[in-house]
Amino acid sequence: MRIVAGAQRGRRLVTPPGLEVRPTTDRVREAIFNALGSLDVVAEADVLDLFAGSGALGIEALSRGARHVTLVDSSPKALAAVRTNLDACGEQASATLVRADALAFVERDDSHYDLALLDPPYGFDEWPRLFDALDADVIVIESDRCIDPGADAEVVRERRYGGTVVTIARCTGRVELDRDTSEDRS
Repeated sequence: MRIVAGAQRGRRLVTPPGLEVRPTTDRVREAIFNALGSLDVVAEADVLDLFAGSGALGIEALSRGARHVTLVDSSPKALAAVRTNLDACGEQASATLVRADALAFVERDDSHYDLALLDPPYGFDEWPRLFDALDADVIVIESDRCIDPGADAEVVRERRYGGTVVTIARCTGRVELDRDTSEDRS
């Protein structure tokens, strides 16, 4: 597995040992980030990589210009792999690693994210609870089936890649995608 594009393009990533983590393939990651690039939501974004696994999604965001990524996973093996991958890419200063249950984290976290990358185990069924607690402008959902992001979100794109369905949604009623709303920031 490699970083697909950006400053870290071609950098190899490790995955945690065992079968607990199902890394997003390079092809699917490339499709996700090409779509996000067309929405102009990655550059300078604060990103949440929930159910981080190897951290490939969050590190791909950093490689493509995200300002900061918070990577959350409950597995010590997964976080060890994420740490190794961040070290290999020299991106430790742009990332925060959190060992926690994903739902518990978003329910207590009061942070706002420009982009949330949600790639839970395929058996995950707490989507409404997750969406209710999450504060993000754009969400990317990776699952084995179509997931309805709820009434507070507008699906921008939904595609199937083999056994994986990727849904990108813009959260309505939240901060607009254009983060620079002032006339002059100098």
